Amino acid sequence: MKPIRLMTYRAGSQLPPLPGKTLQHSDELFHIYEQTPGYAPILIVASVGERPIAKLLAVIRKSVRRFPPSFIKRCEVYGNGEYFTNDINQEELFGQMLTRLTEEALQHTFLIEFRNLPSGLFGYKHFRRNNYFSINWLRIYNSLHSLPPEERLDASHRRKIRHAIQRGAYTQVAESEEEIKTFLQILKRSYSSKIRKHFPDLHLFHLLMRQHPNKDIAKIFLVKYKQKIIGGSFCMFSGENAYLCFSGGMRKAYALLHPNLLAIWAAITHAKAQGYQHFEFADTGLPFKKAGYRHFILNFGGKQTSTRRWFRFRWSWLNNLLSWFYR
Repeated sequence: MKPIRLMTYRAGSQLPPLPGKTLQHSDELFHIYEQTPGYAPILIVASVGERPIAKLLAVIRKSVRRFPPSFIKRCEVYGNGEYFTNDINQEELFGQMLTRLTEEALQHTFLIEFRNLPSGLFGYKHFRRNNYFSINWLRIYNSLHSLPPEERLDASHRRKIRHAIQRGAYTQVAESEEEIKTFLQILKRSYSSKIRKHFPDLHLFHLLMRQHPNKDIAKIFLVKYKQKIIGGSFCMFSGENAYLCFSGGMRKAYALLHPNLLAIWAAITHAKAQGYQHFEFADTGLPFKKAGYRHFILNFGGKQTSTRRWFRFRWSWLNNLLSWFYR
């Protein structure tokens, strides 16, 4: 077999034609990142001769923290890349792309983070070889291909949904720019008080929904009461999976209408109707015993699995300290 060649792309104008089915490592997402203020994509492409055999997309973004007040650049990667051949060891190929990405990203960022890997053990030795450390994380997803979502739904959630609809609440997909703008303002206020949660630039939402209207990349599901938007959710779609990225609403002002509950339920039922096989909650957090949000979303009938997130800091002393702490 010919040697594997790795190429790094930072500009959409330089991208060659590439195959692919997953949104997380797609050309479409590369261009969307490129057009979003504060975001810069990096794409590593592995080829044999002129034939691409794998790709790994990362994004460098500004991260502004309110506590402690700080500004850094961080690199985020979702998944382990996309592979176009079965006649090669994917984990070894991932190791090569990981080394290249680490060398490239650490020149411009303070932190690299890998999320949503297919398993907790995938790439373990390669992450360690590149001085990454891992933190146990949780993934929660609903299977949509076996039982209807209604049969998996907790009785309490089912009752609250029924009562909210009886009181006049309803859901719909956002269509107009005014609806999208109003919902994003509500969502931004909801996330502004959450220290750990990152809320993206608003341009990213608009680009995901409008850049490729012929593809089902992302949708906003609104919860309304008397024509007023009181909540909603933002969902992305890739392959056979739907991902709930953000949800929120006016929980205090409209407590009896359960806007957050209805927003998530609208996304799940849409994913089922469109034939998606799984519905995943994008960020369920650390495996603490007491977690109200995790208990809330598990009542939709999902499964909880353990995985890892891998981190690499630029500062060696900090990276070594955390590696020792989380070993």
